[in-house]
Amino acid sequence: MTENNSLQNFDWDAHELASKGTLNEEILAKYDATLNAIKDNEVVEGTVISINKREVVVNVGFKSDGIVPAGEFRYNPDLKIGDKVEVYIQSQEDKKGQLVLSHKEARASRSWDRVNAACESSEIVNGYIKCRTKGGMIVDVLGMEAFLPGSQIDVKPIRDYDVFVGKTMEFKIVKVNQEFRNVVVSHKALIEAEIEAQKKEIVSKLEKGQVLEGVVKNITNYGVFIDLGGVDGLIHITDLSWGRVTDPKEIVELDQKINVVILDFDEDKKRIALGLKQLTPHPWDALSADLKVGDKVHGKVVVMADYGAFVEVAEGVEGLVHVSEMSWSQHLRSANDFLKVGDEIDAVILTLDRDERKMSLGIKQLKADPWENIDAKYAVGTRHFAKVRNFTNFGVFVEIEEGVDGLIHISDLSWTKKIKHPNEFTQIGAEIEVVVLEIDKDNRRLSLGHKQLEENPWEELAVKYGVDAIVEGKIIELGDKGAVVLLEDGVEGFCTTRHLQKEDKEAAAAKVGDVMNFRVIEFNKDARRILLSHLRTWEERKEAPAKEAKAAPKKEAQPEMPKMEKTTLGDLDVLANLKAAMAAEEK
Repeated sequence: MTENNSLQNFDWDAHELASKGTLNEEILAKYDATLNAIKDNEVVEGTVISINKREVVVNVGFKSDGIVPAGEFRYNPDLKIGDKVEVYIQSQEDKKGQLVLSHKEARASRSWDRVNAACESSEIVNGYIKCRTKGGMIVDVLGMEAFLPGSQIDVKPIRDYDVFVGKTMEFKIVKVNQEFRNVVVSHKALIEAEIEAQKKEIVSKLEKGQVLEGVVKNITNYGVFIDLGGVDGLIHITDLSWGRVTDPKEIVELDQKINVVILDFDEDKKRIALGLKQLTPHPWDALSADLKVGDKVHGKVVVMADYGAFVEVAEGVEGLVHVSEMSWSQHLRSANDFLKVGDEIDAVILTLDRDERKMSLGIKQLKADPWENIDAKYAVGTRHFAKVRNFTNFGVFVEIEEGVDGLIHISDLSWTKKIKHPNEFTQIGAEIEVVVLEIDKDNRRLSLGHKQLEENPWEELAVKYGVDAIVEGKIIELGDKGAVVLLEDGVEGFCTTRHLQKEDKEAAAAKVGDVMNFRVIEFNKDARRILLSHLRTWEERKEAPAKEAKAAPKKEAQPEMPKMEKTTLGDLDVLANLKAAMAAEEK
């Protein structure tokens, strides 16, 4: 009964719990011994056990595996299952009991030390090109952002940087700034050593006249750089084609494969001159043997200069049309007044030197020389219309037609006007009627006149403007020595300053625009000169009574007679005109 009571009073539940607790603790202790001891915020090494587009599963020897975002491995596209990677323990358990890892933070925590070590040992490292920046690219190297200069991407010039974004490439760390923690990397440095070896091999075999295949590396306005397989050579723009080349892009394009010939190189063979046109025969050698002086050719203007135009009559064969051969005109003009680049023209061969490969051409020879029948077409005395081309102090140069020029001397412009400079009479570009006075066939120049279109009026003017004649005139110009006076019929006279004196001394001095009476004191029809005096119109009138009184004998006193009216200026004019008419009849 006692034994049964003991069994009945035994606490089986407590015993079971005690047994289970001991067993669980032992089992857990043994299980924990098989796991790695990890702590938050530390870096450990793990093994990749699974990879998909979104995440990478990593076993770090903990009771649960950790998950790392796949984006943190973009720099390493070759990542595969079984690879060892470093991860940072962010949390042993999140809300879901999941181990939280970061590969990015693991790399960052050790990146600076690894970067310095890689720089010192010249280690080649992988880098992921993240994006473009000013002057180059940003690269993820060992968990740090490094700068890749554009010039260090490749040995060839880079035309499109965007094609490198997102790529993983090998780099060499070339510069580390400890103070600012800046890192500069280079991809070019990795391939330069290999290229240098290729370069030495190529340069050692270079010979003048050797033909090589190359790739167009760069195009400038003065030539084309060719990559000969690690060695660069230059084709100057003049060696691209036998013809004129204004833009090298007309001949070649980037990345084009072409054959070139070595023209020259320096002693160190660092500068290599190449040629492209030398691979084809010279166009002059293919020029027709029947072509001769006097033949008519057709060509295109390729170059313009002030002195002439270069015309390509066949590919690579040019002739010069000098400006003097463009027109029969003798005016000094620029070739640009006649032609422009791109014009297609006909011309006549004037000279042809096959040895010197030179040719001169003419355009005016396609038209008849206007001086061949000049005597018949522009005979002395004939009238024509001409265009004013130029002025000189002594006359006006005009052109009657292209190639036929003439000079109107300043003295042959007008019978009556005193012209100091031709621009007072006409203007450049104006049309003027002329009379042919003389033909100078040797110098291809005509002597022309304009006043000869009218009869010489000075014979008639001699009657109207005889000495002592009183005439009315308008002052049109004042100078230090006197005034130019415009008379009737458009003729001009001159009155000295002394003879401009007015009767009323209190009156204002004579000025331009004043209309006054003048006495003719000299008339010279040969010199076409009329001298006038306003002073004489009133001075002689005042002196006349005094002279008469002095000359008359004294008489006895007579009864005072009524006063007579004074002679008027009109009366004097009548007398003066009558005197002038009588004098003219006597002559």
